[in-house]
Amino acid sequence: MKHILVLLCVSASLCEAFAADASQPNILIIYADDLGFGDVQCNNPERGKIPTPNIDKLAAQGMRFTDGHSSSGVCSPSRYSLLTGRFHWRTRLQSGIVGVFGEPLIAPDRMTIGTLANQHGYRTAAIGKWHLGWDWPPAKEQRVLLQPSRTEGKDDEAKPKQSPAVATEKQAEFWREFFSKPIPGGPTTRGFDTYFGTDVPNWPPYCFIENDRTSGIPTGFLPTSLVGNNQASQQGPALRDWKLEHILPALGERAAQFINESAKHNAPFLLYLPLTSPHTPLAVNAEWKDKSRLNLFADFVMETDAVVGRVLDALEKSGAADNTLVIFTADNGCAPYIGVKDLEQMGHYPSGPLRGYKADAWEGGHRVPFIARWPGVVKPSSVCGQLVCQADFLRTFADILGAKLPDNAGEDSFSLLPLLKGDDKPIRENAVSASAQGLPAVRSGAWKYIPGPGSGGWGQGGDQSQPVQLYNLADDLGETKNLAAAMPEKVAEMQALLEKLITDGRSTPGAQQKNDVEVKRYPTKTAAAPKKKAK
Repeated sequence: MKHILVLLCVSASLCEAFAADASQPNILIIYADDLGFGDVQCNNPERGKIPTPNIDKLAAQGMRFTDGHSSSGVCSPSRYSLLTGRFHWRTRLQSGIVGVFGEPLIAPDRMTIGTLANQHGYRTAAIGKWHLGWDWPPAKEQRVLLQPSRTEGKDDEAKPKQSPAVATEKQAEFWREFFSKPIPGGPTTRGFDTYFGTDVPNWPPYCFIENDRTSGIPTGFLPTSLVGNNQASQQGPALRDWKLEHILPALGERAAQFINESAKHNAPFLLYLPLTSPHTPLAVNAEWKDKSRLNLFADFVMETDAVVGRVLDALEKSGAADNTLVIFTADNGCAPYIGVKDLEQMGHYPSGPLRGYKADAWEGGHRVPFIARWPGVVKPSSVCGQLVCQADFLRTFADILGAKLPDNAGEDSFSLLPLLKGDDKPIRENAVSASAQGLPAVRSGAWKYIPGPGSGGWGQGGDQSQPVQLYNLADDLGETKNLAAAMPEKVAEMQALLEKLITDGRSTPGAQQKNDVEVKRYPTKTAAAPKKKAK
């Protein structure tokens, strides 16, 4: 009898453990690239002219956040923050992005959403654009062999003509060795069981990467006909007959394949799907060209929406949709160079009511589409106006899994779970996003402080005579009224908040942490804070 009771207890424990595992939701994060807040129709019904039916449907089935932010106005830093729950400006990447053939930005021992999920029995995959660096094999001085050498004409000294790049025998030999080796330091070393993608679609190498190896050996440089004009950014090693148009559909198919395979396993899955679109190259497939009747970027937004629909359809058909938390968001705002001014003249405003675009400290740079669907938990067609960040994903997933994060993980991550369940109270009081040049945008409730003039992005703009900026977004979402000169006490308060967030090494409660480097302080010497008015 005693043995029977022991067996019954063991069986009950196993059943309970299995039930707990079965209750863990799958997690699907779809991460668009350079998609403005107003490029999604449901965010911008009056001034948005691009149809996005699949993304809109996702919002109708879940919750749309209207004050959701990426960590930066550009790519790599936002990806770092989403994956680690930590603001990127605590790392060496104080400005800009990870360069071509750059080194890993995420430290090997840093927890990511992938490592967290792995610890709880999840199958994990990253499919799409990585752009967070790898430990590429050769020494930096050898990498000149990855670059085209050209013969320059002398017809125009200011703009020398360049002949098409052709790989030399020495380069071809080097490539055979270089691209036949495994590439350490990528997604499969940062918490993901598998990876498939192009790393950066407009940069070399122009080939897919599967796990830690290129899919094939590049044999020549990408043709000059595919460089510039919002296609590839530069020449570099490419597979023969590489087609930029094939990238986005391939990612959609791979994601659908992973979802279908995962449905056959007992373990839950986490799929991080950072799409390569609608970022350049604007490699629109034939069936989508001129579909928007606006421009090529708008066509690409529509094709991106279709791929989102393809992936969500695969999730539905797999039978896993009812137990899957789906998050859709973007790494930063719409890039101004894709014809923004022409779009606005045609009635489409990529940033909606917001000021600025990609790269800016203004809202259009980092306030992005932000949608969550979780059947049975998230109320359909709900809207949340609370301040949230992509850094919040790590602690949200930990909260869902009942896990406690160590002090040195998710330092800037707050749980979205109360909001997903319907609470309408702030989960975070402050946040810091940054421009491409590193200029911080500090939020405290509805107040926003930018400790410098202009956008901090590519175009700068704005009143350069104003050394700092202060806005009340509750009354002035478009950031049209700089209150800094009139409210020096508030400026000082926001400056002190920024300094505390830097020196604490975290914005969440917990033990003080070290930043990876000395964080650059703003305002700079050339842009001092406004002095208090004399009474």
